[in-house]
Amino acid sequence: MSSPSSGPDQTCSSLQHYAIAIVKTRCPRQKVALAREAARAWHAGDLPASLSSKEPEIPRQPGRPDKPLLLSPREMPKRKAGSEAGLVALIHALVHIELNAIDMAFDLIARWSDTSLPVEFLDEALKIGVEEAQHFEMINAHLEELAISYGDLPAHGNLWDAVVKTSHDLLARLAIVPLVLEARGLDVSPKMIAQVKAQGEHEIASTMDIIYRDEISHVAFGAKWFKFICAQKNIDAEDVFHFLVKKHFKGHLRPPFNEKARQVAGLEPGFYEPLSISRQTSRDSHKKR
Repeated sequence: MSSPSSGPDQTCSSLQHYAIAIVKTRCPRQKVALAREAARAWHAGDLPASLSSKEPEIPRQPGRPDKPLLLSPREMPKRKAGSEAGLVALIHALVHIELNAIDMAFDLIARWSDTSLPVEFLDEALKIGVEEAQHFEMINAHLEELAISYGDLPAHGNLWDAVVKTSHDLLARLAIVPLVLEARGLDVSPKMIAQVKAQGEHEIASTMDIIYRDEISHVAFGAKWFKFICAQKNIDAEDVFHFLVKKHFKGHLRPPFNEKARQVAGLEPGFYEPLSISRQTSRDSHKKR
């Protein structure tokens, strides 16, 4: 187990230490390599979950390369679906999302590696981190085949906001990241995959399909452990979810929902339907009568 060159100066001596190093590392390829190294050491039984001798220094922001230029959602150029430029912009956006997803997974491990949850929680969180690293690698390879490097285009600058807002509360993190943001990915992915196939880019579409299937399991991770913690606390999972989303997520959830994929992941309509724009519009209309 070697020390990451842009992370801590000493050997990674726990899973939490690896997770912090991954989040700190600026080089995307090194994040991928460290994620795999951490998984090998963890499954070999060479690592404790955490070292609790002192409070760990978990970075508020992840390490990033000098590019891309980060913009607010309103400043991002519009993608033209069906065009070659639109395809390039889409793949670049997906690479950026997957890079953030690596850090999101390992930030979760870094902050909650010493919880009283079963070790299965860390096993599954680490599996997600490794899968996100694989997703980044696969989709970045397609980007390079299009003669574009990550950073050549601007990217969404607000993806990390959800991590910062929920850094204090595991239930809030599970509610917002897997059960809102990743669940939204389940809603929009089938249409994007169909558009890429229509352009004749079947290899890219195949990679996107792998990512889509894995994301179902990532939402399932969130649903499983959110419900588990709520049961431990003897609180209603749907009620708590509604409270946390209203507190930490700006706006309403946008239909149409991929109800089949959400159901497979264990995310029942009672979680998300009451928070949807269509439900809010219906309520507003009723009040005006």
